[in-house]
Amino acid sequence: MIVSVVAEAETQLSIVERAIAGDEAAFARIVAAHHDDMARIAFFVCGDLDVAEEAEQSAWGVAYRRLKDLRDPERLRPWLMSVAANEARQIARSRRRRTVRELSVGDPTPPRSIDHAAMIDLADALGRLDPKDRAIVGLRFIGGFESAEIGRAMGMTATGVRVRLRRLLQRLRKDLGDD
Repeated sequence: MIVSVVAEAETQLSIVERAIAGDEAAFARIVAAHHDDMARIAFFVCGDLDVAEEAEQSAWGVAYRRLKDLRDPERLRPWLMSVAANEARQIARSRRRRTVRELSVGDPTPPRSIDHAAMIDLADALGRLDPKDRAIVGLRFIGGFESAEIGRAMGMTATGVRVRLRRLLQRLRKDLGDD
C-alpha cells in the first residue's frame, strides 16, 4: 500500500514537472484528472452554469500560466480548486448577478425522498451568501478541505476559517429555520 502511494506521488510529481516544462500531454492529464472538481467548486461559488464554465476555463488558463509557482506538486488538487474558486468569485463579483442555483451535483435522478422545497430553500440561502463565503463552504463540503487548506487558498488563518465557517453555518441554519 505504501509503495503505491509513493509511486502515485512520484507519478503526480513527474506529470507536474513535465507540464511545467511545456509537455501539453502532461497538462492534458492534469485537466482530465481535475476537471470535474474544478467545475463543481466553480458552480457552487457562483451558482450560474454559464459563469461557472467561464470561471473554469479562466482557471485552467491561470493554472497553465502559473503552474511553475506551485511549490508542492502533492498539493496540486487543492491549488487547482482554490484557483477555480477564486476565478468564480471574481467573475461573479464582476457580474453582480444573484440567481437561484440548481444544486444537482451527483446523480441526475435524485431519490424520491428528497424534499424539493428544502433544496430550493437551501439554494436561496446559499445564494444570499457572498461569493467568498460560498467558496469557503464549497471548499469545505464539496472539496473536503480542512481549515488550514482553505486558509491557504483564501488567504486566511485556519482559525479564521473555522470561525467564519461556524458563523456561516449558523446563518444558514437560521435562514432555513433549522436552529
